[in-house]
Amino acid sequence: MIVGREDELEGTDMGATAEQDRREERAGAEGVVVRGAVGDDLAGVLSVGHRTWLATYEPIAGPEYVAMGLAKWWTSDVVTDSIRKGRTIVATQGDEVVGVATYGPQDDSFVLWKLYVLPGHHGHGIGTRLLEAVVERALESGQKRITLSYLEGNRQAARFYARHGFVETHRETPGSGLPESVWMARDLVTGHAGQDEARA
Repeated sequence: MIVGREDELEGTDMGATAEQDRREERAGAEGVVVRGAVGDDLAGVLSVGHRTWLATYEPIAGPEYVAMGLAKWWTSDVVTDSIRKGRTIVATQGDEVVGVATYGPQDDSFVLWKLYVLPGHHGHGIGTRLLEAVVERALESGQKRITLSYLEGNRQAARFYARHGFVETHRETPGSGLPESVWMARDLVTGHAGQDEARA
């Protein structure tokens, strides 16, 4: 499950509270726990990024795009900043981070910047659980909509987000022969925290 990119996360902190983290620390299938990331998760988060980016983006956009993305969005500084701001959620199995989601504001939007699950852990609902945790954070901070983007050609991401109620809003063409970024959005029901129209 992949979101195409992450820009600088600035603006109002929409981080987790301890109460939110306790609600998210529930073990699911195969002992996977979804929770807010802490400093000790840094190496695991970076590992997920590096292991998923090569497999996902090299066939779609080539090795130069992969190298650029890893250097821009998957450095210790960028990931540490997101963890400190409470904008990173991890899925862990034992001591291993097997999935990552990050979110934050951009202008007036609440953006899901990253959603990645290690290939060997696909098909177990981990991506859905990470997405649900982000939806819960969005609702608790009063957001009415979540936006995201993925690269054209990433069929797995397109299917996953469509299945979870996201609809395409527009596309951006980056140039240099790279695939378009497909932007999607999903409106949220704000009456019940943790509940929404398109929960799978």
